Amino acid sequence: MIDGALREPTFLILTALAARPQHGYGILRDVAEISDGRVRLRAGTLYTALDRMGTDGWVAVDREEVVDGRLRRYYRLTDQGAARLAAEVRRLRAHTRAAEQRLRTRPQGGTA
Repeated sequence: MIDGALREPTFLILTALAARPQHGYGILRDVAEISDGRVRLRAGTLYTALDRMGTDGWVAVDREEVVDGRLRRYYRLTDQGAARLAAEVRRLRAHTRAAEQRLRTRPQGGTA
């Protein structure tokens, strides 16, 4: 069963990982790109979210490598995470369809 709406940062992180495994900085850049620069996550927020999503089974560590003496951890979307993201997409589409329908039937000349 799917519980409620995803928070926007969670939705964007899952979306970023849907294309390919990425390391933290890559996810941060991708989230900014996906949101047209409107959402800019901080590293602490990202890693807290990744830990939570890992506990939920939505993301997993894909691999680790050392770059310039620092550990770089790559994360991937799990099948469960992909299913959760797909469910959220369906939920958002249903809301969007309802809003579009109501806007089409909205009487013109409403109050200012």
